Amino acid sequence: MTERVVLAFSGGLDTSVAIPYLAEKTGAEVIAVAVNLGQGGEDLDVIRQRALDCGAVESEVVDAREEFATDFCLPALRANALYMDRYPLVSALSRPLIVKHLVAAAAQHGGTIVSHGCTGKGNDQVRFEVGIGSLAPHLRVVAPARDYAWTRDKAIAYAEEKNLPIDVTHKSPYSIDQNLWGRAVETGFLEDIWNGPIEDVYAYTQDPAVVRDPDEVVVTFDQGVPVAIDGDPVSPYQAILQLNRRAGAQGVGRLDLVEDRLVGIKSREVYEAPGAIALITAHQELENVTVERDLARFKRGVDQRWGELVYDGLWFSPLKRALDTFIAESQRFVSGEVRMTLHGGRAVVTGRRSQASLYDFSLATYDEGDMFDQSLARGFVDLWGLPSRLAAARDARLS
Repeated sequence: MTERVVLAFSGGLDTSVAIPYLAEKTGAEVIAVAVNLGQGGEDLDVIRQRALDCGAVESEVVDAREEFATDFCLPALRANALYMDRYPLVSALSRPLIVKHLVAAAAQHGGTIVSHGCTGKGNDQVRFEVGIGSLAPHLRVVAPARDYAWTRDKAIAYAEEKNLPIDVTHKSPYSIDQNLWGRAVETGFLEDIWNGPIEDVYAYTQDPAVVRDPDEVVVTFDQGVPVAIDGDPVSPYQAILQLNRRAGAQGVGRLDLVEDRLVGIKSREVYEAPGAIALITAHQELENVTVERDLARFKRGVDQRWGELVYDGLWFSPLKRALDTFIAESQRFVSGEVRMTLHGGRAVVTGRRSQASLYDFSLATYDEGDMFDQSLARGFVDLWGLPSRLAAARDARLS
C-alpha cells in the first residue's frame, strides 16, 4: 500500500515544489493542507488548485479563522501573552492550530508522514514536530528544507525542470508570516540590526508619523473576552478584525525586536500586530481594576511563563493546560469597559469602568469624602517593617 504524506501547504514556491519532491524522495502520495488563518493574500481556491496541479492527490483548504480567534488568540489575550514583554506570539499561536488540522487530515486520508517547510534554524520546526508528537506520536515527520538541505536556488531549478505551474521569478526581499493576530517580517536587509525598517516592510499598519485625527474606541469585556466594540456586539474574530483596521490605521502595534529563539540564536524580527496590541493593552488595564493584588502579582508570572511555553512549541504540554485553568479562574471578574485613544502609533487608555471594580473612590480620594482610617496606618507600618528592622539590627551587631 502506498504511503501518504500530509503537507502543510502555503501555495508558495517552497511548498509547491515540495509536492513532487516529496513524492520522489519518499515514494508516497501527497495530501496538501492549507489553513486559512486570516492571512489574506491569494484566493484559497487558487492555492487548492495549485497543489493539485503540482501533483497532490488531494488538496484541502480549511477555513479556521473563527477557530483561530476563539481557541488561540483569545487565550493569548487573557494571558496578556507578550514574549520578552513585547512580541504577541503571531506565528507561535498559529502553529498548533495548523498541527491540529494536519493530524486530522492524516487520520482522514490514511497519512503516515507529515511534512512542513521549516528550516533547521527556526522555532517553527519545534512547534510543528512537538505538536505532532503530542497529538499523533505514530506519525513520521519529513522537513525537506532541513532534512534534504533544500535551498531556494534548488527549489527554483527544480520547478523549472519539472515545469511546475508557479512563478519562480518573483522573490520578496523578506520572509513574511502573517495571520489574523499579526504579521512577522525577517531576513533581507533587516538581518543587519543597525538598519532601520522602511515603510515597505509594513502592510497591516500606516505610518504613525503621518498626522491624522485620533480614534477613540471603547472595548467591552466579559470575563476577559471582548464582546463589544463601541457598544456593538462582536465575536473574538470580529473584535480582532475591527481593531486590526482601526489601530492599524493609527500605526499601532509596530515592533522591532531582537529576540531569543528557542534554538539558541538571536534573531531580528519586525512585527506589526495592531489588533493584538490594542486588545492586550485594554485587557491589562481592566485587570488592573478588577483583579485582587496578590492574584494580579502571581498572574503576571503565569502570563510570562504561558507566553514562553507557547513560543517554545509547548501548546499541548501538561503545564500549559494547567496554566490555562489558572488563567480561566483569574478572569471571573474581568468584565467591564475600557476606553482608548488610538493615535500616533499608541493605544492609550483614557477610561475604565466595571461592576466588578475593586477601585473604591471613598478609599482612594485625598479630598472630602475620604473614608480611609489613616490612624490604622502607623501600626501597620511598624509591623510591616519589623523583619527588616530586626535584620538591620542583627547586621549592625555582627559586622
